[in-house]
Amino acid sequence: MPVTNGSQFSNGVDVPPNFRVAIVGGGIGGLTVALSIAKYCPGLTAKNISVYEQAAAYTEIGAGISIGISASQVLKKLGVYDAIDKISGHRTSVHRSNHRWDTDEVIVDAPASNSGTQQEEVRQLWLHRAEFLDVLYNEVKRRNCASLETRKRVISLEDRDTSVTIRFADGTEASANLVIGCDGIHSAVRSQFLVDKPVYSGRIAFRGIIPMSAVANDWPYSSWTLSWLAPGKHFLAFGMSQNKLMNVVAFVAKPENELHGLKESWRSEAPRKAIEEEYAGWCPAVQRIIQAMPPVISEWKINDREVLSQWVYMDGKVVLSGDAAHAMLPMQGSGAGLSIEDANILGFAVRDYLSNPDRGLSSYMLQYQAARIHRAQKAQVTSRQAAAVYDMHGPDFEGKSFEECLPVVRDKVQSRMAWLWKVDLEADWAAAKESREVQQQ
Repeated sequence: MPVTNGSQFSNGVDVPPNFRVAIVGGGIGGLTVALSIAKYCPGLTAKNISVYEQAAAYTEIGAGISIGISASQVLKKLGVYDAIDKISGHRTSVHRSNHRWDTDEVIVDAPASNSGTQQEEVRQLWLHRAEFLDVLYNEVKRRNCASLETRKRVISLEDRDTSVTIRFADGTEASANLVIGCDGIHSAVRSQFLVDKPVYSGRIAFRGIIPMSAVANDWPYSSWTLSWLAPGKHFLAFGMSQNKLMNVVAFVAKPENELHGLKESWRSEAPRKAIEEEYAGWCPAVQRIIQAMPPVISEWKINDREVLSQWVYMDGKVVLSGDAAHAMLPMQGSGAGLSIEDANILGFAVRDYLSNPDRGLSSYMLQYQAARIHRAQKAQVTSRQAAAVYDMHGPDFEGKSFEECLPVVRDKVQSRMAWLWKVDLEADWAAAKESREVQQQ
């Protein structure tokens, strides 16, 4: 699309007045994409960028998430880190303290990424999803950098040469030169090109939130993030909301024929009795947390998905981001952080396209894919490996007693997250550009 006389970036580059970006999905990933494009392309405004959310309001279902150092650095660049840091749970030099299910003894303390002598300008964050989304939403509104629409469920996309027509379930349509699918594991954008093939992971999860005051008056642990491990089960708890709340997630390996129709949905519910029965006999700390949970908790089926090799469609006019591109098991707590990293690279991609549109939108979107896909694929694979480690399942544990499994867990857990916490996104973007230029020679 030719550059015409529109507004300008601070570097003097013209912005086409009719260039439009449609972000499908108004969750953490989608709003971060909006902020990122607005930061790197300051000539674009709410007239150019639209976020389409299928729900009636910008809200998050679910509870706690973790954000690593690299994603925190992105939030710092986007000007929202300080506000988000204020709603985080407390941290120590221990990322997660892993304990035995029976005696509560420590198996291994995994260090936090900033536990060395060199202090980071940002830290790892433990957040309530809804509070996090509120910060992002309010910042988008404050900057007026994107129009925010609700009740917009995508049903189809149609290629219109230099644009894409988006059709919604309410009968309306929109047009955009770039459509970014940030609409999660059940992505409607992805479904236009691929059939979703979820595979049961062999695990279910219970989730709930409790007041930290119910358990923290005599907190004896080295970290505010705890895991208790047993073969086939592990129980995770961490502080959020300035440590006023504790997020609880309990994973249970279970054959699919015992699920009785359980869905892959955070809206699925179960009585607290269900988690009480699964974790009967576990140490007093776990029992105290369970008894502080509400009478009705969340229970859902954890599915896995194939590792995708293509995120870019319709000659670069449609791209996938976040869980729509790389849905993964939650055992490493890396999904939200990776979506934030994706958003940062998409900001680079749109900026560089508008600076040099003659190279073509497809080239920049394929560069985005190249910059992100290998890291995302590795995260998907290692999330599966993490699930096996925490549940003491697989070849490394086969035939071993619980006591014999513990040294294996210790070796595998201690440093497994280090590669995920830090990444040089600008270097990845430059390397992807160089690689594509070599391929095109």
